[in-house]
Amino acid sequence: MQEEASSLWADFSSAFSTLWQMPLYTSADTKIHFSQVVIALSIIIIGVIVVRIIGRHLLNRALVRNGASENTLFTFRRLFQFVAYLLLVLLALPLAGIPITIFAVLGGAFAIGVGFGAQNLLNNLISGFILLTESPIRIGDIVELENEQGRIEEIGNRCVRIRRFDGIHVLVPNSYFLEQRVVNWTLVSKDIRSIVSVGVAYGSPTEKVRDLMLEAAKEHTKINTEYPIEVLFENFGDNSLTFNLLFWTSVSAPMDLRRVQSDLRYKIDALFAENDIVIAFPQRDIHLDTLKPLEVSIQRAKKSDAS
Repeated sequence: MQEEASSLWADFSSAFSTLWQMPLYTSADTKIHFSQVVIALSIIIIGVIVVRIIGRHLLNRALVRNGASENTLFTFRRLFQFVAYLLLVLLALPLAGIPITIFAVLGGAFAIGVGFGAQNLLNNLISGFILLTESPIRIGDIVELENEQGRIEEIGNRCVRIRRFDGIHVLVPNSYFLEQRVVNWTLVSKDIRSIVSVGVAYGSPTEKVRDLMLEAAKEHTKINTEYPIEVLFENFGDNSLTFNLLFWTSVSAPMDLRRVQSDLRYKIDALFAENDIVIAFPQRDIHLDTLKPLEVSIQRAKKSDAS
């Protein structure tokens, strides 16, 4: 029994030794064995785990103590990880006995691979790095794309995650933000200007309408009074006199602006009702072109028999 076990162990050791020393790449002056690849991968995997722990805990704590914002935390962590991963690869290969010059040899094959299918991936990776360094968009920004509006929740290596106003998440490739038109509502400041339109009936006192709309805006706590609040008599409409209330408010969440607009409409409606100002509704004047007088008769409809 001992002899069989010893024989099996000897066979296993021999097979493992053969695999461990098996050459995977050979050139005129370079030979890479299976053992070197395993050692390099082990160093990289352990290093990645350590880098993530440092990035998530130690670096975050240090930045929080200094009062850094969420976007600053994210940017520093990403840049730290990018540099750390690059240094990790450059250190792991020599420690495993793999020369850095191997990448020059494999560069041609890598370029062919890029030509056949990796362009989009590399494009988004590079775009993600540019987004982090130039910061045209940041976590928490409210952006408007072609058909989407929402708040940026994460800037990843490949794509940006946006939470729309209806709660649905949208993933947008990083390259889109560098190649297409993007409206960033909060790039420089969270203060944005908005408009609430109201139509009142013809014959309403226009100056009174203006004063009541200004009163509604000035009483709202989330309207920034550092900017001018204006009421413009916009137009003589088909069915109403149109007024626009222009105001500034600070937006930190997608629903903030809609809530402020809703509050203003409630307040304006209440003030108009107290002052007998009618909010207009569609109506038409009918003119009958006839030379003879018309007889108009209005009768009640007869009730049908119960039987």
